[in-house]
Amino acid sequence: MQPSALLEFMRSRRSIRRYEKTRVPREAVDEILDAARWAPSAHNRQPWRFAVIEAAQTKVALATAMGERLRADLRRDGAPREAIDAEVSNSYTRITSAPALIVICLTLREMDRYPDPRRRQAEWTMAVQSTALAAQNLLLAAHACGLGACWMCAPLFVPETVRAVLALEADWEPQALITLGYPAETKTKTRMPLEMVVRYLDADEQR
Repeated sequence: MQPSALLEFMRSRRSIRRYEKTRVPREAVDEILDAARWAPSAHNRQPWRFAVIEAAQTKVALATAMGERLRADLRRDGAPREAIDAEVSNSYTRITSAPALIVICLTLREMDRYPDPRRRQAEWTMAVQSTALAAQNLLLAAHACGLGACWMCAPLFVPETVRAVLALEADWEPQALITLGYPAETKTKTRMPLEMVVRYLDADEQR
């Protein structure tokens, strides 16, 4: 692939939230996850783990449990009842209407262990960064396969709920929920201008 084609492909990816009811073939899911595992990682420890959900009853159980926690949090925040109902309903629909879900987790099982909090925190952050890189590979691979996907951060707020509903291993820390399916919408997006997010330090004056 030419660099210009790759860059245009990356620019064309979108977060898709509405999907056709068509089932995603297992072969496509495996191909996407295989791309995810080729991401770079700290110490090459590959701390990512993926839990794939296809059954409707599991989606409902997860969406319901997460929705209960979301409702409780919003009530404590003092949000209006109508706003709470709308947000919980939206979350439930997004989770249950996707043909497939991928819960992205991290594990510290293979990461280095240190006696002091500073380095333990740094090691955990490296695992988070590594897992996010795998997720980006996953999203781009889904796009390459003609699939739509969307990153949901909700598991970060209720990791123990996600782990309990899905009976995940104790050391799997849920980081994100990816909804996956064939797109039933098209979207356009913009980004901030490059000059707003970049600083060239010690720039060559002759450039």
